[in-house]
Amino acid sequence: MKFSSWLLNIDHMKVVVTRPRAQSTSFASALRAAGFEPIFFPVIEIRPMENNTELGQALENLAKYDWIVFTSANAVDIFFEQYQTQETPLPYIAAIGPKTAEALRRFYIEPYFIPAEYKAEDILPGLGDVRGKRILLPQAELARKVLEDAIITAGGFARAITVYHTIPTTPDDEGLAALRSGVDVITFTSPSTVQNFFTIVRQNKLDPLNLPNNPLFACIGPITEQAAREAGLTNLAAAKEYTTEGLIQILNNLEAL
Repeated sequence: MKFSSWLLNIDHMKVVVTRPRAQSTSFASALRAAGFEPIFFPVIEIRPMENNTELGQALENLAKYDWIVFTSANAVDIFFEQYQTQETPLPYIAAIGPKTAEALRRFYIEPYFIPAEYKAEDILPGLGDVRGKRILLPQAELARKVLEDAIITAGGFARAITVYHTIPTTPDDEGLAALRSGVDVITFTSPSTVQNFFTIVRQNKLDPLNLPNNPLFACIGPITEQAAREAGLTNLAAAKEYTTEGLIQILNNLEAL
């Protein structure tokens, strides 16, 4: 994998942050602390489902479930904002990744299981024998069905409910100007950030496959990297630790590439 010569000088590296603005503060602060210049260019907005009868029914029937599996901090926040009006005890809870676990702890809940690899397909072994078990999956509208299908194949009953949408945002003028003048790295934290980034930049007469300065696309993990590769990107790197801290580690290691 070859990177442009500018990668050898990280002092003023411009790093585009595509996650929602409300969730970018700590990531941007960590980038600045590491010597990088964050460029805010949110491409998705998290919007809870309105009048979510499915979620209401699931909350009323929590006693029927053996597990709840959370695959994002967004799902945790939306779920427990509604759960606070309920008195039903919770079943076992699993979380994919440290950020999702942190979100649970904000509600004073310690997850029973967190997989070593922060991917949906790696959580099934931690649930034990799921034959005959009922498992609730609060998730995004366009969430992958890998875990749901694996539970069903293993003999369990999976109930996937949509608790939020990820929708494209109005493009940020300063971010667009930075892309037109050339940035060094563009970070992706989910497949939806990849998809919506492509949509937004194309709507604004930019070619995501041929951007000024030939930026590196740094992906939070292999699932996001796969989405980026399928979109046609080749100048890619994926974090070994599937977190924003892992993304910063990629940037810190660029001098050694």
